[in-house]
Amino acid sequence: MPAGAPSAVEIVDATPVERQEEVLTAEALDFLAALHRRFTPSRDELLAQRAERRAEIARTSTLDFLPHTADVRESDWQVAPCPEALQDRRVEITGPTDRKMTVNACNSGAKVWLADFEDASAPTWENVVGGQLNLISAYERTIGFTDENSGKTYDLGPAETMPAVVMRPRGWHLDERHLRVDGAQVPGALVDFGLYFFHNARRLIDMGKGPYFYLPKIESHLEARLWNEIFVFAQDYCGIPQGTVRATVLIETITAAYEMEEILYELRDHASGLNAGRWDYLFSIVKNFRDAGAKFVLPDRNSVTMTAPFMRAYTELLVRTCHKRGAHAIGGMAAFIPNRRDPEANEQALAKVRADKDREAADGFDGSWVAHPDLVPVAQESFDAVLGDRPHQKERLREDVEVTAAELIAVDSTGARPTYAGLRNAVQVGTRYIEAWLRGMGAVAIFGLMEDAATAEISRSQIWQWVDAQVVLPDAPEGEVRVTPELVRRVAQEDLAQLREELGDETFEAGEWQRAHDLLLRVALDEKYEEFLTLPAYELL
Repeated sequence: MPAGAPSAVEIVDATPVERQEEVLTAEALDFLAALHRRFTPSRDELLAQRAERRAEIARTSTLDFLPHTADVRESDWQVAPCPEALQDRRVEITGPTDRKMTVNACNSGAKVWLADFEDASAPTWENVVGGQLNLISAYERTIGFTDENSGKTYDLGPAETMPAVVMRPRGWHLDERHLRVDGAQVPGALVDFGLYFFHNARRLIDMGKGPYFYLPKIESHLEARLWNEIFVFAQDYCGIPQGTVRATVLIETITAAYEMEEILYELRDHASGLNAGRWDYLFSIVKNFRDAGAKFVLPDRNSVTMTAPFMRAYTELLVRTCHKRGAHAIGGMAAFIPNRRDPEANEQALAKVRADKDREAADGFDGSWVAHPDLVPVAQESFDAVLGDRPHQKERLREDVEVTAAELIAVDSTGARPTYAGLRNAVQVGTRYIEAWLRGMGAVAIFGLMEDAATAEISRSQIWQWVDAQVVLPDAPEGEVRVTPELVRRVAQEDLAQLREELGDETFEAGEWQRAHDLLLRVALDEKYEEFLTLPAYELL
């Protein structure tokens, strides 16, 4: 671009963030413009294909492995060799890229930090730009954090103990309203990926690591193919050797579960593994089969454990698929937040985390997620017991696993049923999460669990499904009741009144409680199902 020429990217209605010029350089914005012009049309086509596939599911109430890609599943191929920095992934900590989390994650002792611009981060301009600055500062080792309450200062530990960073950009469905090219908003995924890659790829290579990514919300192998094309283009554009990028794909949609091998195949030169994103996976099942009748009604979220037959089918197929192709299999989230004030309750919760991680390690997973630094040693102990000094267990091919198409969607195999307590919990958790999100927080502690956007998605989707299926709840205070819009509104109003009483009028009014309440009811009760809660929520942010 000639000196003094205007950037192709227009910054729209964004209150400037301190030091944003260090991220939004002319060269970086040119890169975003190039990504947008080349790849957004393909993104748009893939979003249209999602709608077509959902219409087919609504018509047939079923899914199957793709017949036209059978040759991919049956042929012999492997993903590219794993870089040294990602060989050992036995414990991965997840969280947003605010300053405090950046320091805590880097000092957590985990092998990997999932630096999250997606479900654990509300996409305020400050979070989008500030998160990029915090990652750059972490690599430059200039970041620190001072607790405003205690005055205690936290600095980075030794460089050799810093985890490998795997950055998660936003999903394909979200645009960045503050950045436009040719009058159109740039997809948030391209903004997050592009800024991070442009500023850090060379720096990471010099550190002996590389630009590593988690890819969220993918629904088909064609979406994985688009990411691979983006990686190839970006590496050429920045003069980075092909194959430097590594991507781990979250299998967190039901359609992707039927295309695990195809997804790895499309990304085979850049793939490093798959992850069992359990909460979004449940959301995706409800979303896709929301109107398919009683057989697909999901019971209370907290009653659907990873030992449910349809969840076992999903996770065991994931391990087998990854190890067959030489990729890492990464387990799901331990969202528990340690409670040091209640040792007995804390130990009971830790026991559940240990059991969950013991099961994953025994099943063949190579690592797993935690949401809090105190859980790093708990998860590590489970995987140390199985792995020992080995970095992973890819040699366990799990050829004993045979999963049918029907087993992946056998939702009625749980044996559990919806309850009034589950409805109240869905309303409470949904409202509390949305309220925090509207204040710019994406990772929120609710009832002892670290929740992200997937939590609110499950909550509102289950309410929608239960109303549509006219579910009967056996444990309501007044006896057996049917889930209706009127019942949901009553429960939500009772919860709102309780929040006002607990918080006091002044604190209540200072928050976003009424807007959160209204938005939850809108996305839970509108006849037209909203594909993603974060789309209307973004308009309020």
